[in-house]
Amino acid sequence: MKKERPIQCVIFDCDGTLVDSEKLCNQALVNIFAKFGVTLDIDDCMRHFQGGKMADILTETCKRAGLTISLDVLEPIYRQECNQLFEKGLQPIQGVPELLATLTNNNYEMCIASNAPVHKIEHILGLTGLLPYFDGKLFSAFEANSWKPEPDLLHLAAMNMGIPLQQCIFVDDTITGVMAGINADIRTFHFLATPESEQIEHPNVTQLNAMPQLLEYI
Repeated sequence: MKKERPIQCVIFDCDGTLVDSEKLCNQALVNIFAKFGVTLDIDDCMRHFQGGKMADILTETCKRAGLTISLDVLEPIYRQECNQLFEKGLQPIQGVPELLATLTNNNYEMCIASNAPVHKIEHILGLTGLLPYFDGKLFSAFEANSWKPEPDLLHLAAMNMGIPLQQCIFVDDTITGVMAGINADIRTFHFLATPESEQIEHPNVTQLNAMPQLLEYI
């Protein structure tokens, strides 16, 4: 990828990009559906449910399992299960604390653009010690009323940061997130958390096998 324009701001996804939460989120899905007598395979959940809107994930899982449970009942149970798992074992993605420190020392602006609600983003960044890097710079799809893969959240983040989208880059670990970057026409970096991660070939997308590799491009 060519460095045509100076980069001023790095827009990060949160779950699975900065914090190692995706497996815990999917384990929570397995755990709560087990309470309703449904056995889910965590690897199957990981393949199907990364980066999506939680209400849609819960609705689709109910449909696949043949359950009729109100989201008003199911979603709070899921959120509580996630929080319990996070409290026990949530960690930053390897290399992320050092990456954020380096970006800060080199005067790059940074923010979060996530499909999750702000209170969840604050909670998981607080648990992993990363929240001070993003004070007042958390942008949620719930605020934009538009979820990835739609581009609106990235436009909202850049606008609130006061930096043209052309001088931002976006980092996400999911296909849904990468598609949001493509749809927003922003330079996008796809963090491949595992060797089995699905990849997207696109001129605006660069793959990262480790988060600190981002520094090689900016």
